[in-house]
Amino acid sequence: MDLAAFDFDLPPERIAQHPARPRDAARLLAVGGSLRDLRVRDLPDLLRPGDILVSNDTRVIPAQLSARRGEARVGITLDRPLADGSWHALARNARRLRPGDVLTFEGAPDLSATVGARGETGDVTLTFNLEGAAFAAALAVAGRLALPPYIARPEGPLPEDAADYQTVFARHDGAVAAPTAGLHFTPALLAALDARGVRRATVTLHVGAGTFLPVRDNDVSAHRMHAERGAVGADAAAAINAARAAGGRVVAVGTTSLRLLESAATPEGAVRPFAGETDLFLLPGYRFRAVDRLLTNFHLPRSTLFMLVCAFAGTERMRAAYAHAIATGYRFYSYGDASFLELDGAES
Repeated sequence: MDLAAFDFDLPPERIAQHPARPRDAARLLAVGGSLRDLRVRDLPDLLRPGDILVSNDTRVIPAQLSARRGEARVGITLDRPLADGSWHALARNARRLRPGDVLTFEGAPDLSATVGARGETGDVTLTFNLEGAAFAAALAVAGRLALPPYIARPEGPLPEDAADYQTVFARHDGAVAAPTAGLHFTPALLAALDARGVRRATVTLHVGAGTFLPVRDNDVSAHRMHAERGAVGADAAAAINAARAAGGRVVAVGTTSLRLLESAATPEGAVRPFAGETDLFLLPGYRFRAVDRLLTNFHLPRSTLFMLVCAFAGTERMRAAYAHAIATGYRFYSYGDASFLELDGAES
């Protein structure tokens, strides 16, 4: 499968630098048998009583840190928490680091980390001396948001980014990047969904720094996803399975929720409780088992996320949808507009 099949031309001015205000005023392109131009606040009209909306409740942390090993400066971007409490991280000037080195962090004199394993591509494992609330407090003063490189912040994140780049669902610290489809939701939209009779459940996938890494292989099947840590609780799994058994559709808010649900699904489509890492890479030809509809933003050309939406809704349908979005002024990427996708071959 050739990488060029997932390429398209995107004018730079289509890349959103700030979110819509209010959030649910963002545009929404409904993609099914036809294309419909709507607003995110119209989402309840696309859903039925008994459908279940599954969102990602990860909370974005200020993951970019300035560290020192002695006099040497090292830039650190936290990637994902590991099961043993350590962190996988990406390091600039990683060649300067050796296992056992101790890093200190600018802005947080009480915070330090010991280097464990060092990978071949600038990745390291760090064990911090603080945990829990103390670790979160240290990050709050020493860290910065790791905003995507296509959001222009030459002087660093703006004060409003701290709220703009966090979803209304955020509960569990650990994400480097926001699950961006969730950024469109407001209390008013959630109330409208409740009034419509739409059920809701949350899962947790801590989005890692690998989400920004490009696909470098022309043969996309050779690409390997960075693992991300996630959990589907027993209550969420039971609610999802009950909704589907009663005829409701499972609507994933974002590709992160979708990937986690598919990782937790049985071959028959039941969702099991899950806790661990997933590196699921979804390409055209994959048979989706757990998800019937997908709300997601507009993604980068040649990205694993554009490949995912092509797998979900059909490559030709998505190429046509993206061409329409570009021609009619939709805003792309993390702070941009959204699309609502029907599963290829599903009934409306």
